[in-house]
Amino acid sequence: MKANAAESVLVNFVYCHPVGHAVEALQHCLGFRRADPSRRIGVVLKSNTAVDLAGLCPFIDEVYTVDVDVFAHVPRDWDWVLDDPRGRMDWQREIFPGLASYYDRAAQHFRAAREHLVVGAPRPAYQPGHRLELELPAEARAVAAERMPHSDGSPTIAVLPAGSDQRWMYPSLESWKRMLSALARRHPDARFCFVGKLVDDGRSTTGFSREEFDELSAVVPTTGSAVDVPLAEQLAAVQRCDLLLSPHTGFAFAAMAVGTPWLALAGNKWAEYYFNPGVPFYSVLPDIDRFPCYVMLGNDPEPVQDDGPRSPSMSAERIEADLDELVAGASRLLSGEADFDTAMTDHFARIHRMFKGRTDLMYSVDNLHVRYLPETGHRATEGAR
Repeated sequence: MKANAAESVLVNFVYCHPVGHAVEALQHCLGFRRADPSRRIGVVLKSNTAVDLAGLCPFIDEVYTVDVDVFAHVPRDWDWVLDDPRGRMDWQREIFPGLASYYDRAAQHFRAAREHLVVGAPRPAYQPGHRLELELPAEARAVAAERMPHSDGSPTIAVLPAGSDQRWMYPSLESWKRMLSALARRHPDARFCFVGKLVDDGRSTTGFSREEFDELSAVVPTTGSAVDVPLAEQLAAVQRCDLLLSPHTGFAFAAMAVGTPWLALAGNKWAEYYFNPGVPFYSVLPDIDRFPCYVMLGNDPEPVQDDGPRSPSMSAERIEADLDELVAGASRLLSGEADFDTAMTDHFARIHRMFKGRTDLMYSVDNLHVRYLPETGHRATEGAR
């Protein structure tokens, strides 16, 4: 490299394909850019993840996509190469042999003039905690404006009923009808916009059929639909909404990156760990003794019977137990009373109680949660119910 060339940083963030991991990579790219705006920032993502999100980030200069064993087209020479830390964790490598193979080959392929480390290492300079803001194309925003014009002050709630995991990991159709009906009763002037993906293209799918979306639409007043449209158009539609309601899903990470608050029906494998500074949220946490969850990879609890097998934390019994809190959480976000700091303080007070003070079970991108833990002296507030 020329001596006067800008310092180059490659964020080598190849992991599983869900959208949320792509958003994690974008957040890290932003931190490296903010630490030195003159840097040339590159990112490597798995080819079947939401790579198009990187094109919505002006702070990223170069985007490369790879299968886990083909990456010869990615330039070898960088000043710094930063891997996803999961690529070096023994238990992750045992579960995902392809991941282990990729990072072993990457160690041979890339030539870092300074160092080849992992994201989170003390070097190079990094600034955590900046708000991620995706810049949506004007065309996508125009389509969304036509699809769902703003109402006369009435709130609009975006709904994504499932993520890309197996269908039994998400609430049943009847449970969703119960939740939406309760929200409509509490907010009779609200309109709803459904988002999701019907066709499995190898990247992601919602798992709900067109007929099921139609049944949900019949339960509540709707202002439009962004089901089965390109990702940028879905995000543009969600950006016009006052909140997104969904289970834990990476799409919600992207929704927060267009400024939309997230009402999370929490549960399943992971507690929420991505928080975008300045964007409020509320997680309806399950009673983990009654409805086992947060067991990470390979330890899913036995399903219960609920219109077929169902994850305990997504079952009708759990939905009924937390329905009042879900409605209250929506009201809280729609009112605008919960800013980001309030949301974080409240959330980690409740998480801290749920995990009985075990901070080793708590994690967030950029470690944003640490300053909000009760031990630091921040006053904890109560939950929405």
